[in-house]
Amino acid sequence: MSSSDRLARLLAQSRRAVVFTGAGISTESGIPDFRSPGGVWSKMTPISFQDFVARPERRREAWERAFSGVTRWQGADPNAGHYAVARLVAQGKVSAVITQNVDNLHQHSGVPDDKVIELHGNASFATCLECGLRHELEVIKQSFLGTGELPACRGCGGIVKTATISFGQAMPEAAMARAEAETLACDLFLVLGSSLVVYPAAGFPLLAKRNGARLAIVNREPTDQDGYADLVLHEEIGPLLGQVVPLAS
Repeated sequence: MSSSDRLARLLAQSRRAVVFTGAGISTESGIPDFRSPGGVWSKMTPISFQDFVARPERRREAWERAFSGVTRWQGADPNAGHYAVARLVAQGKVSAVITQNVDNLHQHSGVPDDKVIELHGNASFATCLECGLRHELEVIKQSFLGTGELPACRGCGGIVKTATISFGQAMPEAAMARAEAETLACDLFLVLGSSLVVYPAAGFPLLAKRNGARLAIVNREPTDQDGYADLVLHEEIGPLLGQVVPLAS
């Protein structure tokens, strides 16, 4: 039985699946990951949340990075893997997409906002750290590049930051609670493109498995959780799912 047939069988047998995505699904859209050789963190040191808040020069550096294009989030398009996941959601096969990614590509591919659980935030907009007011990046970009002034909240004057979770920043409680509930309710937990090394997010596959769900992992490289999985495939996500989705309905 082929790889696509085995994964399609698991999906066909599932009544409530959850998809968990990491950087590997977005590298196929040209977005570099963070931790591999040649990834973003091999080129520049991450700025901690504490430094961002306490040191204006680090805030300036963070905004310069955000608008430099080094992460290549801006302008990236969903790939075949994203669209395949969106089809599974539309068919009612997948109840939620839990993602470690911040690139908004699941939403761009057609997954409704309320079906996407973002564990590490979203890089497509910014928020005030004081009052939570949303700020659009294009407005901030024009002001920052035009005047050089650090962004401040138009509502309360507080510090504005991209709506991502930085090193040292608390995980979003609501998103974590939703992810746990979906994990415990699923009968199939499908990991797509995650190395499963970043906790607490990487704890969800094992939680699903302990709760009786089947676990499938699709990632180019082996993970520490492969030994717990019912199916492990080291393949490209887009081409594989392109074959799987028509067979799984």
